[in-house]
Amino acid sequence: MAEPEFTARGVRIARWPRSLTRAGEVRIEDGRLALLTSYGSEIDSAPVGAVRAGRPWFAKSDEAVATVNGTRYRLTLHRDGDHGGETAGSRRFLAALERAAGRR
Repeated sequence: MAEPEFTARGVRIARWPRSLTRAGEVRIEDGRLALLTSYGSEIDSAPVGAVRAGRPWFAKSDEAVATVNGTRYRLTLHRDGDHGGETAGSRRFLAALERAAGRR
């Protein structure tokens, strides 16, 4: 099994207006984006080419919005001790998604 291109654990995944998990996982592997619960069950997944993602101007540095299969999810990607800055989780996520989709 191949190493995931991107993985983030402890991610808060919300579908407006409710939170689906506070300790989920976002994984990019084999050209697919997968949103997983803290128990490892799949919330949603799609090929990276079909995923739209970005960071709205009003969002915090560790937040991103991803549209997967027509459903918008708000992702709060943070690492322990990371409070924004150049290593913000959302920036790493968006860069990994672009690399995986070949849009670089």
